Amino acid sequence: MLTLGFSLWSPARCIIASLPLLPHLKTLTFQTVLSWPSGPTPSPAPDLTQLGSPYKWSPTYKWALTVVSCVSTLFASFAARCYSPGAEQMASEWQVSQVAALVGITTFCCGFAIGPMFLVPFSEIYGRKPVFVATAILFTICQLCCSVTRSYPGMLVARFFCGVGGSTFSTMVGGIVVDIFHASNRNTPMALFSWAALFGTGLDPLVGGFIGEDTTWRWIFYIQIIVAGAITLAVLIFFRETRGPAPSPEKVTMPNRWNVAAEKEHASILDMIRTSLLRPFTMLLTEPVVFFFSLWAAFSWSVLYINLSVIPLVFQSVYGLSLATANAIFAASCIGTTLALFLSIGQETIAARYKQDWNSVPEHRLYCSCIQSLFLPIGLFLFGWSAHYHLHWMVSTVAVAISTIGIFSVYLSVFNYLADGYHRYASSALAAQSSCRNIMGGVFPLVSRQMFDNMGFGAAASLLGAVGAGLTLVPWVLVRCGPRIRRRSRLARERMDFDGVEE
Repeated sequence: MLTLGFSLWSPARCIIASLPLLPHLKTLTFQTVLSWPSGPTPSPAPDLTQLGSPYKWSPTYKWALTVVSCVSTLFASFAARCYSPGAEQMASEWQVSQVAALVGITTFCCGFAIGPMFLVPFSEIYGRKPVFVATAILFTICQLCCSVTRSYPGMLVARFFCGVGGSTFSTMVGGIVVDIFHASNRNTPMALFSWAALFGTGLDPLVGGFIGEDTTWRWIFYIQIIVAGAITLAVLIFFRETRGPAPSPEKVTMPNRWNVAAEKEHASILDMIRTSLLRPFTMLLTEPVVFFFSLWAAFSWSVLYINLSVIPLVFQSVYGLSLATANAIFAASCIGTTLALFLSIGQETIAARYKQDWNSVPEHRLYCSCIQSLFLPIGLFLFGWSAHYHLHWMVSTVAVAISTIGIFSVYLSVFNYLADGYHRYASSALAAQSSCRNIMGGVFPLVSRQMFDNMGFGAAASLLGAVGAGLTLVPWVLVRCGPRIRRRSRLARERMDFDGVEE
């Protein structure tokens, strides 16, 4: 054995003692193979693929996930208003007024408004998929309850929980898009998401009207059960988590035997839940951007729900159409939404061609909406006064399509701006505006018919058009002062500091 003139560390002694005593090998070289005489087998390397960023998923899977998510959004919007074609039959069966029967829309919208304020924060802690699956199952079960209920109160309760379950089909999809697409590639999937939300609101009276006229109101819900079940199954099989909880130190440092004490310190789960639950309410009350965008989106969404009762009223009383034919006018809303979708995708392509970094700042998302949002008040004025003066029914129909283009512009700009401006907290910001949007959307159908009957078609539409024209100032103010406003916000400032955005 070799003897050295200093103390050797035990493992080093073992290595040297195990060297082969070969006469031609007098010294250690880089070609000498050193091995431990014995010892434990090294731990296998952990599989960290599940911890990879969703940004790095294949484009094919990301777009497939987006399409499935948007289908669920379309169906949630469809379910919200597909109730109305059967309201007359329900009123007759349960001996309640027509207005009382429409309360089922209000309770659905209340559930749609309240649900995201509690469910979206949980998705930020535990991930999107568990919340999405649980609410999809709740939505399907409650649709079944709606189809078999024998009482008016039972319908209202079932509709409320339908709204809670279906709320994630709308609000959480925006968060999923933010999770998997960079800001530079986000406009088109966000436009598709906005199209799905608005297209569904126009499709449900169109389809539900013919179902309700040819069958009973229960078949409206039977069909929804089948579609909801298929969507739930697709989510269970197809979805991967886009935003899960932060990986624990044990998963990331599995081969290591050493753990830093700080890695083992975790925030209290109750504190995390409390903070996440309060965040949407806090953002709504303390963030001017979230508040005014919520107000703008809420008014636009209310116009959609006002159309629910006003379009059949106008086209039946003024133009003498049947209920099913009057409901077919909602196809104009679908056409307007589709035109707006292609317009938004086209304008992104043109803008990117002339200014490569046009979407690097959230305010750049608002340039087009400053002009396109004017379509909303223009369509309202045209709709009201064309009906007032008994112009051809096609004029009023075109007005519906024009106002829908304006609503689409508002909806898309709100989602894009909040997603870009708050990023990490985008789901909470979107949940806050969704709450305002759906509360107003649930209340307005209860008073819109009386407003148009008492004020007249022209005056009532002009009142709404004036409010819409006033709210078009919101994007102009943000284009001018947006960076300064966001710099004063603690939550939005985090994103600005990360991106290095200056005022």
